[in-house]
Amino acid sequence: MEIVIEPWKKLIIHEVIEYNFDDWVTQIAFGSKTGGGAIPTINWVNGIVFQSFNFPDTNIIVEEKIKGVLHWSSVMFAVKEKYEKQIIKDNATINLVDVSVNEIFKELSEQLKIHSKYAKN
Repeated sequence: MEIVIEPWKKLIIHEVIEYNFDDWVTQIAFGSKTGGGAIPTINWVNGIVFQSFNFPDTNIIVEEKIKGVLHWSSVMFAVKEKYEKQIIKDNATINLVDVSVNEIFKELSEQLKIHSKYAKN
């Protein structure tokens, strides 16, 4: 039996939205309170917090994935240099998850920093 590990070849992001960190956290906290109080979680890697949104697995998307191409509909992000497990804002809790073990996310954070209007380049 042959086992093949084939990494993704390309990530295409169709929309990138950057926020000021404090403004985004306020927005997430408000959404948490109005959405029933669930604790939202956002990813952190290398000074960037982000959420990504996938397209549904239609036939075309699955064909692209088999070719090694990921398509994300959008990524929302903000600069947050220091990692914290939780942030409490306006009586809402937001969890951060350190996803820096993921190579795709590390590369993504570098690209987002390059395009950021808030990052200290």
